[in-house]
Amino acid sequence: MKTRPWFRRVTDDGGFLHLIDRGEQQLAKLLALVLCVVIAAATFELVGVVIGSLFTSNRRWMGDDLTAVLGDLLNLLIALEVLQNITSYLRRHVVQIELVLLTAITAVARKVIVLPPGAENKPQLLVGLGIAVLCLAAAFWLVRSLSLRKPPSRTGPAIRNRELDPSSPDDGHDEH
Repeated sequence: MKTRPWFRRVTDDGGFLHLIDRGEQQLAKLLALVLCVVIAAATFELVGVVIGSLFTSNRRWMGDDLTAVLGDLLNLLIALEVLQNITSYLRRHVVQIELVLLTAITAVARKVIVLPPGAENKPQLLVGLGIAVLCLAAAFWLVRSLSLRKPPSRTGPAIRNRELDPSSPDDGHDEH
């Protein structure tokens, strides 16, 4: 049974890695577009709520109302950080763990800032958040200190190694 050339190109290591890399890039672009739409819609909704609240005389800006607005603002900031993670991946073709950890730290900080009413009576929640903050901070410090010593090992898309892949069309040999 004879294999087709396109099938061989896709199933060899270099072709397969290229296919996977292209799929990751296209999916990341789609996710970035969806996230942009979500961020824009949430921003318009938040602006509408704040403007509407300015003209409502019985609205208080302290207490639960302020906490709700701060929570929404911090959610938007977290969404922007996730978008930054995606665009960074598209630029460098590598997941930047520092950005991911900073996004996680922001998410935990948001939870701490806008603790729900009665959270002070839930010691497990407070201890859990404290442990999460410590672990994320330690992980960020560790990654940061390691990245200052050594550059990232992968800085581009997967490519086939022409020396190890004799089926590569550009192996440096003249076919004349």
